[in-house]
Amino acid sequence: MVETAYDVVTAGRPDAPAIGAPGRPWLTYADLKKVADDTIATLNGVGIGRGDRVAMVVPNGPEMASSFIAVASGCSSAPLNPAYRADEFEFYLDDLKPKAVIVQHGMDSPVRAMAQKVGVPIIDLVPTPDAPAGTFTLDVAELKPAKAARPGTSEGAEIALVLHTSGTTARPKIVPLSAANLAASARHIGAALALTPADRCLNIMPLFHIHGLIAAVLSSLGAGASVSCTPGFNALRFFAWLEEVKPTWYTAVPTMHQTILARLGRNTETAKAAKLRLIRSSSASLPPQVMTELEAAFGCPVIESYGMTEASHQMASNALPPGKRKPGAVGLAAGPKVAIMDEAGAFLPQGTIGEVVIQGPNVTAGYDNNPDANLKAFANGWFRTGDQGRFDEDGFLFLTGRLKEIINRGGEKISPIEIDTILMDHPAVEQVVTFAIPHAKLGEEVGAVVVLRAGLEATERELRDFVAKRAADFKVPRKVVFVTEIPKGATGKLQRIGLAQKLGLAEATA
Repeated sequence: MVETAYDVVTAGRPDAPAIGAPGRPWLTYADLKKVADDTIATLNGVGIGRGDRVAMVVPNGPEMASSFIAVASGCSSAPLNPAYRADEFEFYLDDLKPKAVIVQHGMDSPVRAMAQKVGVPIIDLVPTPDAPAGTFTLDVAELKPAKAARPGTSEGAEIALVLHTSGTTARPKIVPLSAANLAASARHIGAALALTPADRCLNIMPLFHIHGLIAAVLSSLGAGASVSCTPGFNALRFFAWLEEVKPTWYTAVPTMHQTILARLGRNTETAKAAKLRLIRSSSASLPPQVMTELEAAFGCPVIESYGMTEASHQMASNALPPGKRKPGAVGLAAGPKVAIMDEAGAFLPQGTIGEVVIQGPNVTAGYDNNPDANLKAFANGWFRTGDQGRFDEDGFLFLTGRLKEIINRGGEKISPIEIDTILMDHPAVEQVVTFAIPHAKLGEEVGAVVVLRAGLEATERELRDFVAKRAADFKVPRKVVFVTEIPKGATGKLQRIGLAQKLGLAEATA
């Protein structure tokens, strides 16, 4: 059984494909084990071992996947978004205090100057030309030979991955995840999706984020399956990748699924011919209408799951056929225990809306060096997710929104997801995000930003009337903004918090 990140290197047959990339030969499990062993030995040789943090700035692709597995197997990997600017790199390096930062050879990244500024040595990751995808060596010339205090492979309780929260409303918090946390989540995802060595994942998710790292890479390898790592999401190349890689599944955030559907026109035959076993969606609520369209387009079930960084990703998931999957639900508990709790820490009965709380082997033991955050985040051993939701009579979890995203209009609490779902039923609406607009008297008002389908039209009045026929008057958006593209976060997720400011609607209206 996979119990640490290192265990995945022997989860498949030695000669079976493990990590690949479009247009490149596959790295086998035997190759991956050698890469991991060589990486651990190299790091140990310059004094870096178990529990030591190593930041990573490597572009999306097979080298990022293999280096993550290798580094997480012997120390604490800390992947950073390669698109960060200089001041962001300075903040994260100063906050993480890593022993070194791994940067892909030839990358002209501001992290190099910032690492020098804060005194963090750089290790160059050098991909091996003409070798299987994911093959690399480490150039440790900037470090002196030294003996690691704790050499070898990481054990269950030792930290294997360190990520920051998004920090949309406060300073980002450091989330340490143990080798056992990661392995548990990989097992949970593998079980929920019934992954076998015959499966192949097409990864289009960024590999500095928990979704791609665990749901695509680690869960695949933990099942002895394979994962093909693209340079990142590209709707123009997605259908060509399907034809070349021949995956059995892919996982993505809702905005990516919607973009894929928008390009379906000339690719309907490719979609059907792909013969995907499943499509997975996570990291944000999937509009039921998008689930229906995807299933029709690809002829396979769409499995919506619920994840977050502090849970090493997965917490709940809809079931594969013949089990149930409910549009609008994030599924049944799929790994940790999941419950609904009130503000005082009391559990709430089925059907009652409250805060989603979790407890299990994939859940972080607590934020790093942040006792105040931990005091607020844990209640009687349960982690408070910050999400609001309810269970239905079948035990399926329905989310009503992030607690911080719930719109408070003069004391009336409005779920933005509810309004999203209503507006998505309008034939002209391709994408929508409902959000809070500051209001001088009510505190907050309801706003919506909308992308219309190509060739179709709708007015603000028309969409407001559409909602008014299906929801109480206080839930009707007072402002509808039309855009060609909705602002997204680094991982492709739509962000409600701060949207009013981005759209120039932050000044309180009367």
